[in-house]
Amino acid sequence: MEEYKSYWVNYVNFSGRSTRKEFWLPVLFNFVISGILLYISGTLSGIFGLVTLIPSLANVFRRLHDTNRSGSWILICLIPIVGWIIYLVLLCSASVDEGNNYN
Repeated sequence: MEEYKSYWVNYVNFSGRSTRKEFWLPVLFNFVISGILLYISGTLSGIFGLVTLIPSLANVFRRLHDTNRSGSWILICLIPIVGWIIYLVLLCSASVDEGNNYN
């Protein structure tokens, strides 16, 4: 639960690093909450998606920084099919401690 709290505390912090646990737990919580809201009302789910858009982008940037990559690597998603696979692999990659430019 601490990771989800950190997700909201750093909702506009695009610098720094985010471990795999700090990244994936908020993704899981947001997915579950969005599913529940979608069951209740599609409008509520849409509003929740808009509210979590900026914090989710910041979380992705911090996760990419933890793998020693620039946040602009998010643009690899624009490549059909292969880009999403590479993007997912980057988000699942282990943290880089030595020589990391984003401490």
